[in-house]
Amino acid sequence: MLRLITDFDGPIMDVSQRYYRVYQFCLQKIRYPQQSVQELSRAEFWQLKRSRVSERQIALKSGLDTIQAQEFAQLRRQTVHTEGYFEYDNLIPGAVDTLLKVQQAGIDLAVMTMRRVRELDYALQKYNLGNFFPENRRYCLSNDYIKTTDIEDKPLLMERALRELPTVCDTWMVGDTEADITAAKKFGIKVIAVESGIRDRTQLEMYQPDLIVEDLRTAVKIILESGLAEMRSS
Repeated sequence: MLRLITDFDGPIMDVSQRYYRVYQFCLQKIRYPQQSVQELSRAEFWQLKRSRVSERQIALKSGLDTIQAQEFAQLRRQTVHTEGYFEYDNLIPGAVDTLLKVQQAGIDLAVMTMRRVRELDYALQKYNLGNFFPENRRYCLSNDYIKTTDIEDKPLLMERALRELPTVCDTWMVGDTEADITAAKKFGIKVIAVESGIRDRTQLEMYQPDLIVEDLRTAVKIILESGLAEMRSS
């Protein structure tokens, strides 16, 4: 049996609108009265995020001073994962159809995300995705987990998943960040990076995934073809 472990934000969920709304809020909150700022367009902002430009640099590009930039970065960290903003997330086009295809192919499907339980549950309920990911196939942070960095925390989730999940003949990981690639490679799992999330190709290439493709749909097509090829050769 094949297993697919997929990240949630990036392959399945588009978070760009949430991140941009938080950017707009923080910019307006931190600017001085009467201060002229240059609000970036959503496309400009997201391009900067995807190329890993720091929050401070984004603030400076938007017309804030160095002290404000520090405050902006801090407020953004405090705000981006708060309840009111998750409603701005949207499904990646074709993601649900792709998950259906995975399910119909009999692939064991699990989700692995840096969201907390309440954040993941909210999205699974809102978009009716729970049937793809039963509770024993959800790997996320507890609501009271003290985060370090994604690149340190995600391998811990992967370690737990590999300890708990039934043995399969082949496992693939699909994700959109360096944390996904690092977690998969640490445990010898094949990893496909997708460009539909928060990192651009240049950033993804630095961590040397097995493949970089456009989106989850393309990744699953490759995984299914790989599975068929292995069945024919065995």
